[in-house]
Amino acid sequence: MMGSSRWKIAVVAFFSFAELLMPIEADEHEHTYTDKEEVVLWMNTVGPYHNRQETYKYFSLPFCVGTKKTISHYHETLGEALQGVELEFSGLDIKFKDEVMQTTYCEIELDKAKRDAFVYAIKNHYWYQMYIDDLPIWGIVGEADENGEDHYLWTYKKLEIGFNGNRIVDVNLTSEGKVKLVPNTRIAMSYSVKWKKSDVKFEDRFDKYLDPSFFQHRIHWFSIFNSFMMVIFLVGLVSMILMRTLRKDYARYSKEEEMDDMDRDLGDEYGWKQVHGDVFRPSSHPMIFSSLIGSGCQIFSVSFIVIIVAMIEDLYTERGSMLSTAIFVYAATSPVNGYFGGSLYAKQGGRRWIKQMFIGAFLIPAMVCGTAFFINFIAMYYHASRAIPFGTMVAVCCICLFVILPLNLVGTILGRNLSGQPNFPCRVNAVPRPIPEKKWFMEPAVIVCLGGILPFGSIFIEMYFIFTSFWAYKIYYVYGFMMLVLVILCIVTVCVTIVCTYFLLNAEDYRWQWTSFLSAASTAVYVYMYSFYYYFFKTKMYGLFQTSFYFGYMAVFSSSLGIMCGAVGYVGTSAFVRKIYTNVKID
Repeated sequence: MMGSSRWKIAVVAFFSFAELLMPIEADEHEHTYTDKEEVVLWMNTVGPYHNRQETYKYFSLPFCVGTKKTISHYHETLGEALQGVELEFSGLDIKFKDEVMQTTYCEIELDKAKRDAFVYAIKNHYWYQMYIDDLPIWGIVGEADENGEDHYLWTYKKLEIGFNGNRIVDVNLTSEGKVKLVPNTRIAMSYSVKWKKSDVKFEDRFDKYLDPSFFQHRIHWFSIFNSFMMVIFLVGLVSMILMRTLRKDYARYSKEEEMDDMDRDLGDEYGWKQVHGDVFRPSSHPMIFSSLIGSGCQIFSVSFIVIIVAMIEDLYTERGSMLSTAIFVYAATSPVNGYFGGSLYAKQGGRRWIKQMFIGAFLIPAMVCGTAFFINFIAMYYHASRAIPFGTMVAVCCICLFVILPLNLVGTILGRNLSGQPNFPCRVNAVPRPIPEKKWFMEPAVIVCLGGILPFGSIFIEMYFIFTSFWAYKIYYVYGFMMLVLVILCIVTVCVTIVCTYFLLNAEDYRWQWTSFLSAASTAVYVYMYSFYYYFFKTKMYGLFQTSFYFGYMAVFSSSLGIMCGAVGYVGTSAFVRKIYTNVKID
């Protein structure tokens, strides 16, 4: 019985995971119609305009439904469920190329409760979203007069649908029929459908939703050019300073090797060579440290792969496809986490590798799910569509237990066996060397605080475009820019952490592992601080739900970015440290 139960759970996890690819596979067979074939108008969500994520079911407002018989609910993918997509049939009778004159499809009996609901929605600038053939349409519920005393409801949906051959390529909605909201009256809701030929290609039908004037603005190009020039300057500066300084260090250490013991004892020995017996000493809390490095490497892999996929495929054309792709890639790259985390933990002499594997596997999922769980309580209290269904929670848990964990185990075993040997170029002393006093600005805490400034500066402008696409009504599509910014961020992060580590070692402080990680990860602090500025000065968000959603998921985004930057900084710095100690002669 136990084996059968586990098998059933594994099957559920498999199909939940495979479900992520279903929209991509079905895309080739959908979106074609024959004359008079039914075209479904789906009602999605309704909510305040200034709070993009605070959405509710369309029929949570007392709208009436069309006369056509209700059909089965549209199949949701995991990404759609997590994003709060709530598709409900409108009941409107629409057929391909069949025009409909203005027709009343239902009437609203407006009692006081329904009027109050509509008045509240109009006061808060509620808008609604619909879909025809996966093309989104937006409309406003109503409007108030100049004095704000009388409120009016738009009752007439005027649809104009463009077609090219047997496919729908364009949809436009015009709201008309403004009716004053008066209690104890009947309001007739009507619609019309007009079909027109269009020269728009099916592949280009989402172009109208893009905003090239915003994303391809000169400021965006200038920010990329500015960041690129900063990278060239920083790489050149680091190369020139470090190469010249290291050359002098090697010359000084070579000269000291030629001295006899008496002269060497009387000489003024200082610098990074003096800590050669401690520089490869295991970091404090190696289990947590290796788990963070493994998770950071996985986040970098996910970011790189998802951006590549987004550059090749137009993921914005399918609801929830970006989130579905990210979840799929994250689960598939779990061996990366296990490999880097497990090998580093083994190099540092860790023995409780199973515990480390569990921490590494569930570090990011626990952070994301914990935040989502907290926000879900608020969404349930608000009866918002963003409330994650129980079945979706079970599917996510199954993916974590039956996909992410086993793949992480495979990566951990490979990492421990293939690159888990501590092949350091210097022997580690049995007794730690005392760390001498140094100036305050050379302390690890100061280095950590200052280390994230330049990496944040390299992505500052791009953060604005990314925030605007997610928190406002823009579709991000310039993933080539994002790839350039990712590369620039990694180069700047590595350069900064190498310089910080060099100065730290030169002060004969060998605590470079955590310092290199945290100095790069401090970028997250500056990004989260910027999110406060963006919230108060660039948006008009309000309310408990939207505020909790914003700051909760911005904390997740900033933390993930910090872990990725920290891992990138550590990996680059580790290669630098190994290189300089390999090239110097050690007794």
